[in-house]
Amino acid sequence: MDLHTLGIADLRRGLRSKEFSATELTQAMLGRIEALDPKIHSYLEVTKDSALSQAKEVDAAIQAGAYDDLGILAGIPVALKDNLNLKGTHTTCASRMLESYVSPYTATCVQNMLDQGAIVLGKLNMDEFAFGGSTESSAFGPTRNPWDTDRVPGGSSGGSAASVAAGLATVTLGSDTGGSIRQPGSFCGVVGVKPTYGVVSRYGVVAFASSLDQVGPLARSVEDAAIALNAISGRDPLDCTSQHIDTDFTANLAEGVKGMRIGVIPEFMEGEGMDDEVRDKLNEVMNELKNMGAEIVEIELPNVHASLSAYYVLGPCEAFSNLARFDSVRYGYRDPGHKDLNGQYEASRSVGFGPEVRRRVMLGSYLLSSGVYDTYYYPAQQIRTLITQDYVRAYEKCDCILMPTSPYTAFKLGEVKDPTAMYLSDTFTIPINIAGNGGMNVPVGLGNDSHLPIGAQLICPAFKDENMFRAAAALETVYGSACVAPDFEKAGA
Repeated sequence: MDLHTLGIADLRRGLRSKEFSATELTQAMLGRIEALDPKIHSYLEVTKDSALSQAKEVDAAIQAGAYDDLGILAGIPVALKDNLNLKGTHTTCASRMLESYVSPYTATCVQNMLDQGAIVLGKLNMDEFAFGGSTESSAFGPTRNPWDTDRVPGGSSGGSAASVAAGLATVTLGSDTGGSIRQPGSFCGVVGVKPTYGVVSRYGVVAFASSLDQVGPLARSVEDAAIALNAISGRDPLDCTSQHIDTDFTANLAEGVKGMRIGVIPEFMEGEGMDDEVRDKLNEVMNELKNMGAEIVEIELPNVHASLSAYYVLGPCEAFSNLARFDSVRYGYRDPGHKDLNGQYEASRSVGFGPEVRRRVMLGSYLLSSGVYDTYYYPAQQIRTLITQDYVRAYEKCDCILMPTSPYTAFKLGEVKDPTAMYLSDTFTIPINIAGNGGMNVPVGLGNDSHLPIGAQLICPAFKDENMFRAAAALETVYGSACVAPDFEKAGA
């Protein structure tokens, strides 16, 4: 039995009926990681001993007839982006600065998964400190796309997407500040969910931009992503931005889209700079939704064109503030041999931080400096308000919005060298981080020319994430659940 291809519901049925044990499932996944991950480098750390220990606890509960008491993820193999703290593991953020850092505590979202019985296989590669869209900026080497190992998996949650696409985890967690779950989801052909800001606690997540960051699941099916979001969502007293959530994200997956109003933005559907195959696929998706009974409504977001500019002011400013804690004194890389503090700071950060991190820290420092703040930061906050208001007005006309996830399919490693060009890959994902709405990538097949995965993005009103799950599940009936990338499926352990 190819356990790595099964979803949560099938794995739970198999565990409950004792077709296989949690230990057998975990060993199969660990063996697959050992055999295949060197091809793509999605894992930075594999937690073999603790995973097998967790599996034994699940097996003991099964033998005692108490499996259903363990939680909705009992025995399910999961993995974590390496900016999520898990006590006793390294949390490096793919940076030399934190190469030796061992977490003294566990992030709330991770603890929620553990409380629901999940088995953590390890920590996943990412762009350094989540600054990037390709996972090429990792200090420990890039992750490769399982569909074509000469191509990037997207970023910054590239390891999280690639491991699911390669069948090296059933569900993973990533973080999304400007598209870092949805864009790699599109490049790797998996479901990727950025919930509404506040649905998931950020406590224990190494911050990039605190007003933009949100944790979410990546999975091979809409149902698996919904189950995972059920497990990690909810109010956390340790994060004042988290909200009380009592939504069951699996509740309306079978309802279809008949009667739903799906908003489209004409200029986004025609998309200047968008590959033809992406444009054609998105229009095909729109017609499929219409054929299933949805009403297609044209909407306007008049200020959304300014979202990229606002983001690259707000993001670096918050990143500069958040990364100030990495001072090489309390923890992190410390360059040896310095007698003065300023010299130690400069040398440690020059070695500990990679080029993209240094670029954003310096940009944030400049934007927050005296005489510049009022020129850039304050107007960016004003634009943020206008964009948020645009979305509120748009949702008076529709229940969900359809737009591209990425303007193109996965590009080759090393192909995009200009940082500005890399930033443009987030054109369609950044706006909802600015506004705080939920969004998700849904795989909708392969491009006719590239033969690589293409994703459609569904976005929803704030705290109405169930709307996008309903529409995504309907599309899944047409396009099917995401499969394990074919080359990896053939080589499966």
